[in-house]
Amino acid sequence: MKEILDDLDRWRTQGKRVAIARVIDVDGSGPRLPGAAMAVSEDSEVAGSVSGGCVEGAVVTEGLEAISSGDRTVVTFGYSDDDAFAVGLTCGGTIHLYVEPLDWWSLYDEVRRLQLDNTPFALATVIEGPNTGAKLLVRHDETVEPVGSLGDPDLDRVVALDARFGLAAGTTAVRHYGEHGDSCGSTVSVFIESFVPPPRMLIFGAVDFTAALARVAKVLGYHVTVCDARPVFATRKRFPMADAVVAEWPHRLLQEVGPTLGPRDAVCVLTHDAKFDVPAIVTALGTDVGYLGAMGSRRTHADRVRRLKEEGVDDAAIARVLAPIGLDLGARTPEETAVSICAEIIAARAGRTGAVGPLRDGHGPIHA
Repeated sequence: MKEILDDLDRWRTQGKRVAIARVIDVDGSGPRLPGAAMAVSEDSEVAGSVSGGCVEGAVVTEGLEAISSGDRTVVTFGYSDDDAFAVGLTCGGTIHLYVEPLDWWSLYDEVRRLQLDNTPFALATVIEGPNTGAKLLVRHDETVEPVGSLGDPDLDRVVALDARFGLAAGTTAVRHYGEHGDSCGSTVSVFIESFVPPPRMLIFGAVDFTAALARVAKVLGYHVTVCDARPVFATRKRFPMADAVVAEWPHRLLQEVGPTLGPRDAVCVLTHDAKFDVPAIVTALGTDVGYLGAMGSRRTHADRVRRLKEEGVDDAAIARVLAPIGLDLGARTPEETAVSICAEIIAARAGRTGAVGPLRDGHGPIHA
């Protein structure tokens, strides 16, 4: 939603009525993930996207109807011979949208503030059942009371717990409950949307491959930190694309930020120098970072494994280290290697850790 805040603020200042549509679920292949948002003003001005252009025209119609009627509804667009070209969803999947008038401006103000501050939070919305449209804003910090209500205190309590669990993983999904929050019920459907800061990538080693990896990682939305113990190499001039450049021993930086790393984050050790990478890897293994890769030849990694074992690292922990780093794409240049590394991160995050081949030769959804 962050990308449409400026337009929402402008329309609000102009006194225009607004509807907002959000992707709540995708079956099969879909161009946008749950949480993608699109807003429509009363004069048909559009901000954001829910399908990369496939069904936006139809969503405008749904949004204008929501503005006119005040109704909140779940709408579905799928592929079939009859409607493929009518709405343009030709990727083979089905997307489910929740469309509502944006008449909850007081809560929106808090949503806007937290997003601009990059403060993690979840927004739970009843999309079907009693109190459709009711909202509960949940902070990750359990000492901060949720804002709003879904209409039942027990439901609020259970949803708040699920929302905090989803925040830890950065997931957005629809969950079903009984009217009082019992997990075996399905009376109430709640869309729990996680708003979390960008995932982080820590790149250790100010080497030739680092600048290329930082550039590709930025395209993927990572907050990138480049770290090297040698101040002459770890400079802003060499890595202007990075969000932060730190002249420090990698393991010392990890000791500082490691407790905040989670499953969405990545550590890429490009130093392939034992005095740097072994302490960094040992420290990284003590965190919850989702991806840990290390550059170097197979011979280099074999020596690295020996050194790690000397430091007391067991086989299970060593198995977390993806080395040699990257997917086998035949990469040779720094730029190709950066694509290879990021491809491995994407595959690992999606659970595609086996052989990777052309989409043409695969089966199942292409948007996992």
